[in-house]
Amino acid sequence: MMRRLLHLVPPGTVAVGGGLALLGLASYVHLAVAGHALDRADYSSLSVLWSIVFTLGIGVFIPVEQEVARVVAARRSQGLPPGPVLARGATVAAAVLAVLVVATLVGRQALTDRLFAGDDTMVAVLIGALVAMAVAYTTRGVLSGLQLFPWYGTQLGVDGGVRIALVAGLGVSGVTDPVWYGAVLVVAPLLSVLVTLPPVLRAVGGGLPVAWGTLLRGLGLLTVSSLLSQVVVNIGVINVRLLDPADVATAGALLSALVLVRIPLFVFGSMQASLLPGLATTATTGDVAAFHRLLRRALGVVTALGVAGAVGAVALGPWLVHRLFDAPGVLGHGDFAWLAVGTLAYLWAMVLGQALLALDRHRAQAVSWTIGVTALLAVTAVPAPVALRVELAYAVGSVVVAATMAVLLLRRGARPATPTPGRPLDDVVATGVSGGL
Repeated sequence: MMRRLLHLVPPGTVAVGGGLALLGLASYVHLAVAGHALDRADYSSLSVLWSIVFTLGIGVFIPVEQEVARVVAARRSQGLPPGPVLARGATVAAAVLAVLVVATLVGRQALTDRLFAGDDTMVAVLIGALVAMAVAYTTRGVLSGLQLFPWYGTQLGVDGGVRIALVAGLGVSGVTDPVWYGAVLVVAPLLSVLVTLPPVLRAVGGGLPVAWGTLLRGLGLLTVSSLLSQVVVNIGVINVRLLDPADVATAGALLSALVLVRIPLFVFGSMQASLLPGLATTATTGDVAAFHRLLRRALGVVTALGVAGAVGAVALGPWLVHRLFDAPGVLGHGDFAWLAVGTLAYLWAMVLGQALLALDRHRAQAVSWTIGVTALLAVTAVPAPVALRVELAYAVGSVVVAATMAVLLLRRGARPATPTPGRPLDDVVATGVSGGL
């Protein structure tokens, strides 16, 4: 089954996968070194910063990358340079970034007091990290659209390599200030952009401006789905700090536990690039049987990944988070069981979401994530121990998303996504690729 999926992998996926693997490893090294170097309160602040950065950064800037890549790829097929697309994409990213920065500055005091234990420098680091992600994802869109996948993978790899080098240096130097560990999320992405900027600049070129509608057509629904999917998977750490600001141990331990439990998501990220084109091809050609067959096989793969990860996490999780991240022993085997259930359901949602995108049903995907986040918030509000509330919320929210997507797919079936004028199959595929880089 995996061999058949790999046959669908587009050129350059190996290079991107290598960079993604190094970037994923950097996340573990980053949190492991910080976990041993920082006290519980400071690690809790770093955990909250980490969760906010990746919830907002991935949620709002990956759609920009996807749309830039889509339009650049379309222009490339016509022999047109990507310069006008980069200009529009940079403007969109800057506008989104400006909204986030203004909102952060308006809520600076509340963020400082409620989430960062009175350290307003962490708010500045948050803004810097969002700036870095805006720049990185916009340039990745150009690299992807031009099919410069070795350079794309290089940017991911440099980002990961610099993170590892910087946090190793901080650890060896005995640095115990969480601000420096947070600043790594600013420096590493910016350096990776500088290293991979030459091919972007060489290819820029000129030409007439791209119509705003060309870039913004699918951006809204993609952003809703992307942002809400990151809320489901990351909001738990933030909610712990909001619900019980004094419980600094649980927030840090929960992030460490989630990093372990979500290992199957990294594996799915490498499969995702090949799954969506296959689903989109069978849907567009009207081969319903092949569509269902590929969908069932993908669900089987992620179920096996999720179950294997769950068994390991439940059995060894409490011991591993203490040994790897020096996390306090506040989470037991039952806590890891709920987190594992949430991750398995989240994997199902990711696969079913790809099926909806392949059928050009972006709205259905956005509705599913909206319903799931609503369920997550409802469970979070139920009176119970804080850790249990956020764990159940993650599990229930993910299950509701997956169930809603399944119902929507069953109601409509695999009806072919007939390309409209100006929206060929490659367009449908490009707008659906997602992942947490």
